[in-house]
Amino acid sequence: MLAWELRLAPGGRVPSGHVHPAQEERFTVVEGRMRFRVDGHSLVVGPGQTVTVAPGVRHHFANAGPTEVFVLVETRPAMRMEELLEVAAELARGRHGRARRLPGLIDLLLFMDEFRSEVRAPYFAGAVGSVVRAIVRVAGLFGVGAHYRRLRDPRGMGR
Repeated sequence: MLAWELRLAPGGRVPSGHVHPAQEERFTVVEGRMRFRVDGHSLVVGPGQTVTVAPGVRHHFANAGPTEVFVLVETRPAMRMEELLEVAAELARGRHGRARRLPGLIDLLLFMDEFRSEVRAPYFAGAVGSVVRAIVRVAGLFGVGAHYRRLRDPRGMGR
């Protein structure tokens, strides 16, 4: 199990709905209010309330209030979730340390491919997932995605 803290500023949210194929996530709100969309159902929870998302269930979350929200999150089993969170934070910082809304498309595809056991975008399932993996392979052959590879290996040697 990985236990971690999540803090979201007002308006903060996870960029997209997603699923964890083999992991359960449990969110306990400590301060503020969180809006969740779990398997098509919306709910807003406050301090002391917990939302549990089973493996394979599509979900999305956002800060639902005017102040920072503080949430304790448990991910079971941990798998590579800690590494995923670290890489996601680096991607969010952007190439020059500036905050960015989303990483570049190739960086995002490389990220989704690397951590496909931990997280998937529902629209990358099946045949689309195969296309994404093919794009990732072709990008590697042509040296596209060098930023992501440097981020993952500061020596610039890739994975």
